[in-house]
Amino acid sequence: MAKEYAQHINAFNQNLTINARLPKGISVLNPFKDPVTAYLSQRFYQKYYSDTQTRTLILGINPGRLGSGLTGVPFTDPINLQTYCSIENKLPQKHELSSEFIYKIITAYGGLTAFYQKFYFSSISPLGFVKDGKNLNYYDVKGLPEKLMPFILASMREQLSWGINREVVFCLGEGKNFDFLQQLNAEHHFFQNIIPLSHPRFIMQYKRPRLQEYINDYLVKLNTVK
Repeated sequence: MAKEYAQHINAFNQNLTINARLPKGISVLNPFKDPVTAYLSQRFYQKYYSDTQTRTLILGINPGRLGSGLTGVPFTDPINLQTYCSIENKLPQKHELSSEFIYKIITAYGGLTAFYQKFYFSSISPLGFVKDGKNLNYYDVKGLPEKLMPFILASMREQLSWGINREVVFCLGEGKNFDFLQQLNAEHHFFQNIIPLSHPRFIMQYKRPRLQEYINDYLVKLNTVK
């Protein structure tokens, strides 16, 4: 009998670890080491992924401190976890910009059940990084992507083994994250097609007056998945 996605995801998250020696001053952000975060994340996936239906992957960069770094759920801050997902929590009730945008997309798509039945959020690096108390992207430090490559490849292969749709993947970010994924895919042939989407944080910080335009663009592209 096939495992449900929730079982795969929760086991995957609990076993995430980076064995590489990172450059000086950089530490790994692993939200799943916190028992509260691990519990909230497990509840979320049990609620929306307790089935074997194929999902299409939406890949971000890596977790940040204020979104999935707190909740264990990509692009879901503590407020949205409680307000939209009805999963009560006592985490600091602060919004995170990317989460605000993503939940506008989810609402416009048709709601949480409709969206999460089709899509699964993850990241090129499923664990995050911190330097001097601030979020760090995996591509921000020269040589870091190479050190992380065994972890990135192993994580991708494990997630694909669950039956993820390999015809298309959506990439959050049209710059360095997209470039990295294209190079990775050219070598390892994980997906047939990569569709870039503007990064939620970029939209909310710099393009907010055109918010509806970006929402429409997301919906057009996401609706290509039947």
